Amino acid sequence: MTLGWEDIRAEVLRRIRARDWPPGALIPGEEALAEEFGVARATVNRALTALAEAGVVERKKRAGTRVAELPVRRARLEIPVIRLDVMGRGLAYDFKLLADRTQPAPVPVTARLGLPEGTAMRYLETLHLAGGRPFMLETRWLNPACLPAPLPDFTAVSANEWLVTHVSLVSGDIAFTAEPASPREAEVMGTPPGTALLVAERTTHGTNGPVTLVRLAHAPGHRVQMLF
Repeated sequence: MTLGWEDIRAEVLRRIRARDWPPGALIPGEEALAEEFGVARATVNRALTALAEAGVVERKKRAGTRVAELPVRRARLEIPVIRLDVMGRGLAYDFKLLADRTQPAPVPVTARLGLPEGTAMRYLETLHLAGGRPFMLETRWLNPACLPAPLPDFTAVSANEWLVTHVSLVSGDIAFTAEPASPREAEVMGTPPGTALLVAERTTHGTNGPVTLVRLAHAPGHRVQMLF
């Protein structure tokens, strides 16, 4: 029977838990493991990569693979579709596209995405509604060079939902902060200026490069729950 990468991962994990390879130990290389299990080296590579992503082993070029001294559990964050989030709360969903234009992006935006200064990007401002009330203000910069053409009509489908369902997003970063509502956010969301809002800023990269930078300002009282 030919072993799959999941089988190799399970056996490597078993040996680590049995202390055949204790914390900090250098495990056999891909070629040696491939020969032992009678599989292609690519199969072993995939198994070890999965264990590295889970924080069980540490991989370094030319230094081999070692069992992690302190294994870290890593959560994989999925980008939610805002429409489904709202409907999951038992509320009717709608959205309004407030701004849509192409212009040279500000330096802080291009710097965050690793793009040249002055890169032309698509700017979108979308107000998401829950039960007819402001739920979230989304301000987003899109990099058209990394997106399939033609882009959709963003008055018919939100950029959030279209990106999640049509673009392969492979990496990114996200930061949560509590910030006072800007004059624009206060105006659009119907809150007094300076009201504390939960803000999430996220950059996302796809297979072709940097895709988007988005700022999500949530209505007062918003609560985020994550499963891991």
